[in-house]
Amino acid sequence: MTSKTQKKRIAILGGGPSALFVYKRLVESETEFEIDIFERKTKLGSGMPYSEEGANVEHITNVSDNEIPEIANSIEDWIKTVPQTTLNKFKIDRETFSKYHVLPRLLFGKYLTAQFKLLQEQAERSGITTRVHLGSNITDIIDWPEQGTVQVEVEDQGLMEFDSVIVCTGHNWPVEHEGKIPGYYDSPYPPAKLQKVINHPIAMKGSSLTAIDAIRTLARHNGSFQKMEDGKLAFIPSEDSPKFKIVMHSRNGLLPAIRFHLEAPQLSSDSLLTREEIAQNKAKNGGFLSLDYVFEKNFKDGFRKKDPKFYKKISDMKIERFVELVMDMREGKEPFQLFREEYAEAEKSIEERESIYWKEMLAELSFTMNYPAKYLSAEDMLRLKKVLMPLISVVIAFVPQSSCEELFALNDAGRLDIMSVGPDSNVVPKKEGGIVYQYTDERGKAHAINYKTFVNCVGQPHLSYEDLPFKSLLMKKTVSQAVIRFKDNDAGAQELKEGNESVVRNLNGDYFLKVSGITINDDFQIVNEYGIENERIYMMAVPYIGGYNPDYSGLDFCEEASNCIVEKLQKNL
Repeated sequence: MTSKTQKKRIAILGGGPSALFVYKRLVESETEFEIDIFERKTKLGSGMPYSEEGANVEHITNVSDNEIPEIANSIEDWIKTVPQTTLNKFKIDRETFSKYHVLPRLLFGKYLTAQFKLLQEQAERSGITTRVHLGSNITDIIDWPEQGTVQVEVEDQGLMEFDSVIVCTGHNWPVEHEGKIPGYYDSPYPPAKLQKVINHPIAMKGSSLTAIDAIRTLARHNGSFQKMEDGKLAFIPSEDSPKFKIVMHSRNGLLPAIRFHLEAPQLSSDSLLTREEIAQNKAKNGGFLSLDYVFEKNFKDGFRKKDPKFYKKISDMKIERFVELVMDMREGKEPFQLFREEYAEAEKSIEERESIYWKEMLAELSFTMNYPAKYLSAEDMLRLKKVLMPLISVVIAFVPQSSCEELFALNDAGRLDIMSVGPDSNVVPKKEGGIVYQYTDERGKAHAINYKTFVNCVGQPHLSYEDLPFKSLLMKKTVSQAVIRFKDNDAGAQELKEGNESVVRNLNGDYFLKVSGITINDDFQIVNEYGIENERIYMMAVPYIGGYNPDYSGLDFCEEASNCIVEKLQKNL
């Protein structure tokens, strides 16, 4: 047992889902930490996506109970304890609810809040001190290596000192034009701002789950959905907004993939490459992890037993050819026609409890790719971003069926369209309000279309090193710009020559690719510009580590990252 004077003081900055998983790991470690949790809002657990900052009653999760890592108890068990009035509000029938149902996001937020409470009770029983600071906004983090401590600055409360700090501040949606340009929205959050009657076409950038959030809100304030006699959902436009219409703009003109039955509903850390496998491959590949090796090991090999026929088809393919194959399957089909076909395929998958295996494997590849991405060469990182990530972002969105039905109804009513605008489209804000959407279509024809209302729905942006809100970390150079080295200097020189502003050259003549955010190691510790890992500060705030973690897969990411952090904390005791 640790004596009272030796208890390590841990600060968790943020009180959303990331913080919940870190707290769970700390409580389960049964080490007598003293834990302080700082949350800007008035309750723990829900974070931005599952609170009023990120959801209304109409917004639903894209995961079900059986797909969520275990916290304190299951949703199925928790639902039995929820007051009937709350269930009525969210149209949940306690008797028919099962682990396969998706939940309204605000209700899921209540579940996460309840999980925090159960863990606090468990912590108390284990002799772990927890202090919760609600309504506390963190304005700075100051590292003191000489003392081996970290100070946290809390707005209107001053400085507090800790042995370790874990940053779990979650989503951050920077405001650039919103509030200055009428009709311009930098993001659709909080969704309450879109609860408006809009009697003209609305432009949206993106066609992801973020766009679907915005569509669900806007549709409800400009019409209503009704079930027809044939069982189909129909959209009835409001008399106040006869010209209401939404036009999505996406680089490939594709709608995201639809929820289907998952054979392995929870992404497992067992599928991650081991440190030994990474080290062996780096030794064979000039000190870099090969993207082709990861694709082979974490994607193609999965088909050898599960789908030998598909394996034979793709066994000799590199990533570029595989992505081409998948896009060819979708090519030439009108986006909503393709969406309806995929809906039917997904319905069959759920009914027969059979996975669409290549899509499930792609989700697993995305998860497994996240952690070792920092070891890729810059050449492979460019391939990953240009070739694979655009496909992954479409395929693993897993749109819930009820959202699909609303999109179909809006499209049938002539109120929803999607445009393919390629990678080089441009949104030009107009001072007087609205935007001009400039793009070249698939036939090579240039367009410049005026819209009075624009909503940016590209999802959480990967923020830059300079965007980090804790200025002392920048001023004292406690953190460093995330970079990835080119394997071949000639390739780096060529990128620089072609005008890639993210490419830099050091004094030794080596070329590097600047990627978004700050440098972290495998344990999520921040790293300074000399490559020295910080033993006290851990960064789990996803917007600031997007360069080294190009895809953060929701709660699966929270579970795995929290495990790495708490294991390291315990080793450092």
